[in-house]
Formats: sequence, C-alpha cells, structure tokens
Amino acid sequence: MNTNRDLNYRLYIQKETGFIRTDINSEFARYNNIVEGNLNALHEHFQRPRSEFYNGKGQLSDDPLRNVIYHHVVCVGVVARLCVDAGMDMNVAYTLSDIYIKKADVARTPDEVLDIMEEFQMDFAMRMRDIKKGGAVSLHVKRCADYIYDHLHESLTLEMLARKEGLNPSYLSKLFAKEMGMGVKDYIINAKINTAKNILRYSEFSILDISISLGYSSQSAFTAAFRKATGMTPKKYRDIMSE
Repeated sequence: MNTNRDLNYRLYIQKETGFIRTDINSEFARYNNIVEGNLNALHEHFQRPRSEFYNGKGQLSDDPLRNVIYHHVVCVGVVARLCVDAGMDMNVAYTLSDIYIKKADVARTPDEVLDIMEEFQMDFAMRMRDIKKGGAVSLHVKRCADYIYDHLHESLTLEMLARKEGLNPSYLSKLFAKEMGMGVKDYIINAKINTAKNILRYSEFSILDISISLGYSSQSAFTAAFRKATGMTPKKYRDIMSE
C-alpha cells in the first residue's frame, strides 16, 4: 500500500499547525523511571495537568476515547517489553499488559483511561522496584520460574524442575527459596492461584475449565486450593470482582 500521499499531507498539516512530536528521549525517560522503579519521579509526572498528556502525541483516532485508548495500548506494549528485558518474568509482564488493555477497553471516558494508564505505570514500577531490591536471579531459577508459568497445566514438582536443570533437588530448593523468597511448591501454588484470579476476573471460562487448564485433578481440588489461598471459593471471588 502506497502511503506517501497521506504521509506528505499529514507532515504538511503538522508543519503548518506548529505540531512538534514528543522527543523520543523524553518519552523513554519516563519509561526508564518505570523500569528503574522510580516511584517518586512517576508521581511527580502524574501531578501535571492532564491536558499536557496530548502534547506532542499524534492523533490516532477522531474519537477522543479511542484516541487515548490507542496511546495507552502502545505505552503498555512498550513498557511490558522493557520490563521483561530488565528482569520481569515474561508471563507476568504480558499477562499484566493484557489486564490493563482490557480494563481500558471497557472505559467510558478519556479520563478513565488516563486513570488506568497511571495505575498500570505505578503497578509495573512497584514490581520493578521489588525485583531490583531482590537482586539478580540466577539463570537456573529464572528458567524454572519461566517453565512454571509456561506449564501451569501440568502437575509440577521440585524433582521435575531439578531434572530439567540438571541440579540436585535439595540444592535447587535452597537456591530457589533464597532468590525468590519462597519454596518451589509455594511458588507453583501462587502462580496457579494468581493466574486463576485473572481468569476468573477477566473471562467467562467455567470453574471446571479453569481447574483443568491449571493442572488440577478435579474442580473440587482446585476449589480447595483456591479457598486455602484466598479464604473464599472461586465462585465467590468471581462474584465479588464482578460487582
């Protein structure tokens, strides 16, 4: 598709109206604040008048709501990838990005989308701050964590992960607990329960389907694990989140 005609027209209009696009270094300075977990800098940024948000940004839609949603989607996508490069678990980052894009998708006003945008940036920044406080994670532990999120539908065990990494189970257990702040078994449970929460909240999948997708032997086994972790049944959690 030849876009030169439209491109030249848009460039001409921008020049005539004095439009100056935001410098990429300035834009990535804010992204770097998120990656570095610099909450104070982000908080200061959010104190600016919201009308400044549109300065230097292109118009992606004639509809004001869709325009800001599109900018939000672009921002979420860039931030998620930068955070993955800086050490955030890939599945966590991309699942969070899905959550915040879906939240914006049902927003009714531009200001509501901007609220969501601030929320997502602070969420990612806080998680990156915690990751950096925790120090570097060894390659063995990172691969195990990624494998767990990629295979939540399976019955995962410490022994299975140790074989995969060619390590003694006892050694891997101590290393994982030291670097992740919890044992392998608890990490697996947390990963499954946190994933279940997102599915319950943002989808219509049945509780039985969720049970199967997370590797539980039965719906009752999933319900028991979910209740133990959250103090409520999956149905109760979904009902509360939908209110």
